Amino acid sequence: MSKKINHVGIAVPSIAEFLPFYTDVLGLEFEGEEIIEDQKVKVAFLSSGESRIELLEPTSPESSIAKFIEKKGAGMHHLAFTVDDIEAELADLKAKGVRLIDEEPRVGAHHTKIAFLHPKMSRVLVEITEEKK
Repeated sequence: MSKKINHVGIAVPSIAEFLPFYTDVLGLEFEGEEIIEDQKVKVAFLSSGESRIELLEPTSPESSIAKFIEKKGAGMHHLAFTVDDIEAELADLKAKGVRLIDEEPRVGAHHTKIAFLHPKMSRVLVEITEEKK
């Protein structure tokens, strides 16, 4: 299915509050922030070699990230895998009986195509992402 792990998503109430831990303590490289309006979230990406962390801060109490933090607290939100053809992957996963949150891709950070798989099967929210070509 995947070429590699794209990133680990971590839900936080405030990127500004948590960013120094990842940059100053762990030494990860800050790649920048972006607001994704339709998902009501601000994201910050950090890298260490090929590995990336995505910090997710809610921009509205109605966002899924705000609800996640309210229910479970700050912490790991999802694991994202890179795929070459997200539409083909979704069709294959659906044919295998995988429960999908997104039957069609949506736009993610950096104008990628993303889709989420329901965590019921793995107990972890999984995102698949097709990077902009």
